[in-house]
Amino acid sequence: MAEAAGGREQPAAGRAPPDAAHRAEEEPEPPSLDAPAAAAGRRRGRRSGVSAVGAAERFPGGSLGPAAAPDTDACLLEAAKATPRRSSIIKDPSNQKCGRKKTVSFSSMPSEKKISSASDCISFMQAGCELKKVRPNSRIYNRFFTLDPDLQALRWEPSKKDLEKAKLDISAIKEIRLGKNTETFRNNGLADQISEDCALSVIHGENYESLDLVANSADVANIWVSGLRYLVSRSKQPLDLMESSHNTPRFAWLKTVFEAADVDGNGIMLEDTSVELIKKLNPTLKESKIRLKFKEIQKSKEKLTTRVTKEEFCEAFSELCTRPEVYFLLVQISKNKEYLDANDLMLFLEAEQGVTHITEEMCLDIIRRYELSQEGRLKGFLAIDGFTQYLLSPECDIFDPEHKKIVQDMTQPLSHYYINASHNTYLIEDQLRGPADINGYVRALKMSCRSIELDVCDGPDNEPIICNRNNMTSPLAFRNVIEVINKLAFFASEYPLILCLGNHCSVQQQKVMVQHMKRIFGNKLYTEAPLSSEVYLPSPEKLKMKIIVKGKKLPCDQDILEGEVTDEDEEAEISRRLSEDFSREPKLIWLCRELSDLVSLCKSVQYKDFETSMKAQNYWEMCSFSEAEASRIANEYPEDFVNYNKKFLSRVYPSAMRIDSSNLNPQDFWNCGCQIVAMNYQTPGPMMDLHTGWFLQNGGCGYVLRPSVMRDEVSYFSANTKGIVPGVSPQVLHVKIISGQNFPKPKGACAKGDVIDPYVCIEIHGIPADCTEQRTKTVQQNSDNPIFDESFEFQINLPELAMIRFVVLDDDYIGDEFIGQYTIPLECLQPGYRHIPLRSFVGDIMEHVTLFVHIAITNRSGGGKAQKRSLSVRIGKKAREYTMLRNTGLKTIDDIFKLAVHPLREATDMRENMQNAMVSVKELCGLPPIASLKQCILTLSSRLVSSDNAPSVTLCMKDAFPYLEPLGTMPDVQKKVLAAYDLMIQESRVLIETADITHDKIVQCQKAGMEFHEELHNLGTKEGLKGRKLSKAIESFAWNITVLKGQGDLLKNAKNEALENMKQIQLACLSCGLSKTGSGHADAKSKRCLEAIQEKDTGDENGRL
Repeated sequence: MAEAAGGREQPAAGRAPPDAAHRAEEEPEPPSLDAPAAAAGRRRGRRSGVSAVGAAERFPGGSLGPAAAPDTDACLLEAAKATPRRSSIIKDPSNQKCGRKKTVSFSSMPSEKKISSASDCISFMQAGCELKKVRPNSRIYNRFFTLDPDLQALRWEPSKKDLEKAKLDISAIKEIRLGKNTETFRNNGLADQISEDCALSVIHGENYESLDLVANSADVANIWVSGLRYLVSRSKQPLDLMESSHNTPRFAWLKTVFEAADVDGNGIMLEDTSVELIKKLNPTLKESKIRLKFKEIQKSKEKLTTRVTKEEFCEAFSELCTRPEVYFLLVQISKNKEYLDANDLMLFLEAEQGVTHITEEMCLDIIRRYELSQEGRLKGFLAIDGFTQYLLSPECDIFDPEHKKIVQDMTQPLSHYYINASHNTYLIEDQLRGPADINGYVRALKMSCRSIELDVCDGPDNEPIICNRNNMTSPLAFRNVIEVINKLAFFASEYPLILCLGNHCSVQQQKVMVQHMKRIFGNKLYTEAPLSSEVYLPSPEKLKMKIIVKGKKLPCDQDILEGEVTDEDEEAEISRRLSEDFSREPKLIWLCRELSDLVSLCKSVQYKDFETSMKAQNYWEMCSFSEAEASRIANEYPEDFVNYNKKFLSRVYPSAMRIDSSNLNPQDFWNCGCQIVAMNYQTPGPMMDLHTGWFLQNGGCGYVLRPSVMRDEVSYFSANTKGIVPGVSPQVLHVKIISGQNFPKPKGACAKGDVIDPYVCIEIHGIPADCTEQRTKTVQQNSDNPIFDESFEFQINLPELAMIRFVVLDDDYIGDEFIGQYTIPLECLQPGYRHIPLRSFVGDIMEHVTLFVHIAITNRSGGGKAQKRSLSVRIGKKAREYTMLRNTGLKTIDDIFKLAVHPLREATDMRENMQNAMVSVKELCGLPPIASLKQCILTLSSRLVSSDNAPSVTLCMKDAFPYLEPLGTMPDVQKKVLAAYDLMIQESRVLIETADITHDKIVQCQKAGMEFHEELHNLGTKEGLKGRKLSKAIESFAWNITVLKGQGDLLKNAKNEALENMKQIQLACLSCGLSKTGSGHADAKSKRCLEAIQEKDTGDENGRL
């Protein structure tokens, strides 16, 4: 290779500047990625043979014609000036990513023609296109790249060198990487401006040099990556593209489908029959689109007939039904074949999808269920159409099926759970004029609502009624409502149902209410008196199949049959707010003893302040807060609100001014630990989306366990924290929005006809420090399969409270129209390539309407603050952030906590050192931080194989740790990779062998501190602390205990992760053949070592904190 095509993959520390000749050849252009191409003059004389013309027809929106560049740049400039409009419900502007504007996608892949085979990629590459060439010196050059007609070399121009030198032989290419995964990209000063999805690198030569390129769009990058990988994998075979495209498993299957439908056996069929056949194979396609495709094919062949040949049928189906993003994925994971075998599928499921314990038989079963051709099912391969069906199946849904079952501990006190709650359940319209409707209860109970409301008034014939007292036209008989509740109470969940009773009845009709409830509910009613010896409410598990009445209660120490209690009347609050007499005291109502006795665990009391509540409130008593009051308390006393909710239930109901039945944001109150946030189920929208999405987890049972930092008796948490939550490891959520499928036209939209211009907004909801949103570009006029191909990262400080909401909107400058959304808790995300079933505005699943995404979560159990992707989450020791303990001002206690400072630093260092070593290995393997270690070993194994396919290293188990030993001399590049691998094993070993000692020291300090928990007030008084200073000392104590517990848990998790890594590395080495030493003894030894790791793993789990 005559020209140094790029930077070395592992360069020396000091790189010399390019020589004068190189500088003359590579005249720098302005170092901006948005600089105009201005390449019309440079492209004169460029080859434009038959393949170029073909590609120009197929990709008219691409960069094949120089005349298009000025118009494109002008449009981009106009788009950049556009003012972005808000499209979602995130309110805090400080968390928004700056510079994200509404932009137009000028994709080089129009919807008329899609990549459906390797020959399409090759044709595009032969025609050529402009790519940006990235140099290590932070310079970027526009060059026109083409593939030789004989498929033997990659060329670029302009160049002052001889044309024979400005090229790269296909035979010299070692690997092709998608993304910014070389030293050149990592060290380039403009790397942050380069899209991850548009970057690619061609690794070549014995020293693994890199040619680093940036395409104008992600689809163009995918074409070059797929085409080059195809050529490299077949570099030793003669290539006949036309022959290969007609010999694919898909083509063979389509021929059998056509022949089966061709009853006359003439090799042709009516267009109507062909349309029906394709529609049967792919029901999502529109008939008009299929007919248009046949007309295009026939016009290109200058045919006037309406009959379709076998070849035309196959061509139409391939172009209509191939999703290019799925094709690129299939080629990537199949090692450049046009189908997947069982081994390919197994590696895909393990390395990308995070599936464990997968077997070859399980993969064959998937193939048998989803492959469309009989040949594929018999021979065990999955072609593009079967693979597409599999990716669209429930098995590849984004929601983790484990969370469709009860997965949380249900034996905690009731106050430790979020509870699915409805407000004014009987309403199906607004608060003022809406009539009462029994369907309100049916809907809520079928959606696992566990807290419903009944406003009961006196009715005719001594029968209580439930009604909207602002609209008495359609009352519901209390008895009928109770019967419906009894029938459906445990239809969707077996856990306790709370009836929030709004009692506005006379004493006489109260007694009728009691009779109905006792008769209809029977022993489901929970009326046991609370035990004064307990300090917490019973658990949902203990209260299974029980109905709990919430309401006012007469004093137990007074032997009276009836008495006065304050009226909790939300409608009265509306009246007071609308009247001048707003400051008056709530009125009193009469309550009979029989109804009072039905109230046991949820006695309603008035809230005064936290100091009073913590001293005088009983655990079975609960307060209701209006939205305004709860918001004020959450802003002024966030820590106190969390501590209060550890023991007591809190109910928050919407503001009385929400007469349109709009909803509050439940996340604001979940962040403070409020359990019962009542929602207007009848009003769809973003807030109800959050509520519905949140309660999908834990089997949809209506109860979700709060994070431990919000439950532990001694712990510190504030919803208003600005950064890392003490004792909780932040995670980085990586989301790639790849494409959309079958987006419907927004309801009510008429300005643009049937055309839509979709984009995707990603919202993160959780504690304020986590709330943010980002959006993709807009794809013009494509509703069937818009390609977005954009990646995003979000740092999540409290993952257990985080939700992600995907919103698809139609970009219209009159006003963006809603297309669909999906909301899911972060804990329920499945990693890998997933389809998201979008829901309509009212929450219904829309058939065949999906988003295709890739999900990865890093640092799940590691430590440290996650950095930007360009820094590869590596943290140097000097820049490392340690979670600090606070000074309480109590000398005895502070002396104990000082003993934990060194173990805490040791724990952080061990975790960070292991993480950094893993990142180094991934970087040297050319993989992103989200890659698994199994993917690293697979990549390494292909490099560590000699020309005769013998491995150049072997797995050597030393003390049950998987080291790799060279079997001969190795190039410096491979030595560097092995050195990084050895360091990773060594850091993992240090963590595994010393974590227990450090963990014990941390736990001992935690236990020693907790011994003073009950004496804090007395110690503070002795030290002269009082008032705010004493409160601060108690707060600092709780902070320190939280840090010690959290850091201990993180260290334990890191050790478990390291043990799992060692097992996965050994299994990967065994499957890649790196342990084959010619004797069964070595394999037996490896197996024994694997068992030793497993024993160490399970043994350390027993008896640990």
